Amino acid sequence: MRWIAEPSLTRPVMIAAFTGWNDAGDAASTAVRTMVESWGADALAEIDPEVFTDFATVRPQVRLDAQRQRSIVWPTVGAWSVSHPGGDVILVLGPEPALRWRLFSDQLVGIAERCGVSMAVSLGALLADVPHSRPVPLIGTASDESLIERFELRRSTYEGPTGIVGVLHDALHRAGFATASLWAAVPGYAPQVPSPKASMALVDRVCNMIGTPAPLSALAAGAAEYDARVAALIEEDDDMAEYLERLEQYVDDDADESGPVEPTSADDTPVDPDALMEEVEQFLRDRDD
Repeated sequence: MRWIAEPSLTRPVMIAAFTGWNDAGDAASTAVRTMVESWGADALAEIDPEVFTDFATVRPQVRLDAQRQRSIVWPTVGAWSVSHPGGDVILVLGPEPALRWRLFSDQLVGIAERCGVSMAVSLGALLADVPHSRPVPLIGTASDESLIERFELRRSTYEGPTGIVGVLHDALHRAGFATASLWAAVPGYAPQVPSPKASMALVDRVCNMIGTPAPLSALAAGAAEYDARVAALIEEDDDMAEYLERLEQYVDDDADESGPVEPTSADDTPVDPDALMEEVEQFLRDRDD
């Protein structure tokens, strides 16, 4: 851990997102990046990527400055801080680590302990059977009963393989911090299209939780373009158009006064985020190419 600034925060909320498997449609990482940029957050700390990163998978980038001088930009997990009328916030963003997850989680627990974090919220996005033409479904879970009641979340009952988000939540929980997790559902038929629409849903929800205005205007134009782009792709495929129509009908039939239904699997049972992600990961592993 390298501290860039001396923390001077009062019971901040930590909001974290990682690129990679936890980030379908770049929704979670875009959400945190938007908050960092829109709020003008100040760099607080960064985690040396050398110990945790497989550089053959997540490669560093070459950049040229105004004088055309080359430099290497390493895929670093960074932390930023900002103060709002609703309270202080720490924003964490970077690539999902490939190695030594427990040691990596200890670094973020160290930030939480040094800054006196009051609550930690992770953002993620998953692929699901949801239509792009309807509001983005969100799944919210927590381990702390007070957070479940306060923010209308639910306790996860999932058992099985997990990712860095699950490991980090366990580390924070064992260190005595209240944690919550928000997941946006991204249409499985458009997995490669970045979804500012899902990012907006995550930003809006987490900002409501911490009591500060959400910087949605920075994402609004991109969300409209996303709908148009996905619609154009579907128009070229009759089977896909029929599939979308069935999804829309399902959502419309099952929607009630509480809002859109949670994403479901083929047998209409609620999908746990970790379980669904494991299925998607296994599907990709099994592909020949």
